[in-house]
Amino acid sequence: MTMSSEPSPLVDNPITTNTFIGEADGSDDPPTPIKGVRRLLWWSIPANLGIFIVWGSVPSILLPQQVQLIDKAQGLANLTIIATIGALAALIAQPVAGQISDRTRSRFGRRAPWIVIGGLAGALSLVGLAFSHSIWAIAIMWPLVQITFNFAQGPLSAVMPDRVPLKRRGTFSALVGVGTMVGALGGQIIGSLFFNSISVGYIFFAVFSIVMLTLFCVFNPDYPSTKLQPEPFKFIDFVKTFWVNPIKHPDFFWAFTGRLLLYTGYFAVTQFQLYILENYLHVKTPQAVIPLLGLISIAGIVPMMIISGPISDKVGRRKPFVFAASIVMAFALVLPWVWPTLTSWMIMTFILGLGFGMFGAVDQALMTQVLPSAKSFAKDLGVVNIAATLPQTVAPAVGGAIALTFGYGGLFPVGIVLSILGAFCVWFIKSSK
Repeated sequence: MTMSSEPSPLVDNPITTNTFIGEADGSDDPPTPIKGVRRLLWWSIPANLGIFIVWGSVPSILLPQQVQLIDKAQGLANLTIIATIGALAALIAQPVAGQISDRTRSRFGRRAPWIVIGGLAGALSLVGLAFSHSIWAIAIMWPLVQITFNFAQGPLSAVMPDRVPLKRRGTFSALVGVGTMVGALGGQIIGSLFFNSISVGYIFFAVFSIVMLTLFCVFNPDYPSTKLQPEPFKFIDFVKTFWVNPIKHPDFFWAFTGRLLLYTGYFAVTQFQLYILENYLHVKTPQAVIPLLGLISIAGIVPMMIISGPISDKVGRRKPFVFAASIVMAFALVLPWVWPTLTSWMIMTFILGLGFGMFGAVDQALMTQVLPSAKSFAKDLGVVNIAATLPQTVAPAVGGAIALTFGYGGLFPVGIVLSILGAFCVWFIKSSK
């Protein structure tokens, strides 16, 4: 990996680096990227696509089908257990990966080594999942997939506060969101094509992800971190960093809580899409419908992301976008609850896409502006991202219990209430408009 010959404020003046890392927080502008912001902006799409295509295809399509092929009678119960274990592994993995990344000293910077290592290990774990033929094997391999890919995702999420100026973060967040949602929804579409060839699908996504992550690091080199002052390590201090004082950092607390509630409401419904289509809406071949639903969702998400991110940069406001997105998503979930048909699910999918597109375009930018310290951007974002991964831990267990007790219709009011509560949390954030 070659470094640019352009003058580097980090390489030529390590004091600048140490000052930024030591004293800055999420509301400060970082040093200019080696290859420029524009290249970094556009490469954020395939990088996030490489990870989120896995999150879109595996837990919603390939994994449920794999579990059902082994034991259809216990499919929901087994999937609930496996998904809960996997999401719990991700919950722990990303903050740990972020903490390790923050402390990494290499000539490739703090993030690139772990993005590549995590991507490679994740690809190998997917191959292992492809050859798992028992519930026990799947219950081991899926958490490994979650852990390894989160070791890539955690450092990748820190690229924004590390390298992107404040005035471009709405645009960057929008492009990251495009990669994220196109990956997640495109993963569903492509994953459905492998519905009857699950092992081939796993291998395809393994190769695609490692190629995208490696190319991102090659074409967007970071400044060396070898001259950064190493932080002393104490295990007790390491454990304490996972707690951010809500009194000392209230904005961080409210941003975290709002995201947690919204994602919980979202996953409480969408994580059960395959089973809802089959058992609640009585669609005979749900795997044939899912690609169309993915396209409908993309039609709502991508344009809204492209519009919302740059507008939020221009007006200098984030909170109104997040609030509006949450309300739109709550409204969308009402439709299939009161009108349980495939048509209503399609309409919900589009409206939910509009809301999630607006949310995804601005939320990450908002999050980076409430981070306490540049010393721990990746760790703190890992903690923030617990708000996205914890719902995946809670949703299978709680949502599965609700579905087993009240039927799948009971999931919708839960999603509606949580989305509305998440909307109101953002108004308590003071460091961002």
